Amino acid sequence: MQEKFSLVIFDLDGTIASTNELIFASFNHIVKKYKNKTMSEQEIISLFGPTEDVVIEKLFNGEAEFAKKDYYLFYESNHDSMIKNFPLIEEIIKLLKRYFVILGIFTGKGRKTTDITLKKLDFAKHFDYVITGDDVLNHKPHPEGIFKIMKKSGITNNEKVLLIGDSPADIIAARGAQIKIASVLWDSYAKDMCLSLNPDYVFWSPLELYNFFQNLYEKN
Repeated sequence: MQEKFSLVIFDLDGTIASTNELIFASFNHIVKKYKNKTMSEQEIISLFGPTEDVVIEKLFNGEAEFAKKDYYLFYESNHDSMIKNFPLIEEIIKLLKRYFVILGIFTGKGRKTTDITLKKLDFAKHFDYVITGDDVLNHKPHPEGIFKIMKKSGITNNEKVLLIGDSPADIIAARGAQIKIASVLWDSYAKDMCLSLNPDYVFWSPLELYNFFQNLYEKN
């Protein structure tokens, strides 16, 4: 019988909310303003890993502080029109909470954009622990964020922990922490790479994930 999880850790971008369009637009907003050029989605994706602050500092050097302010202003100002949470995500979260599952977020985003998104989607109230790229020394795919949430939650049995994410970095992080990984591919920019890494579970829609948890907690 499938082990029931006591701790479920979610990624944020592409997992809980459709944020990629806003992230691409935010970076291109400042690149256009300060460098008078644009970047392709793939070029921006290649920067993912460190927080926005770290990426912007590398891109803009002396103008980084101005670029950061413009980035966060654009991100927040355009959030409502460009981001939405995926259908059934809140229902999945509420189902897990009914069964006293501890919920965490481990995201590579910085604290500022994480807080903006969780507040605007009214999701902050659902999560017991939120670890961002600003809270770790080693960014994804390093498992440091997973270890931090496990320590805070008191859950030490790896078999009781599940990470849910849309990227290869999530799979590598879960493997490093020796926990199960559920790859959710409804908004992933790296579907083929995720599949090639053989995650423990693969879900193509939030409904599939909801049904998985419903069968696990309500029918067993």
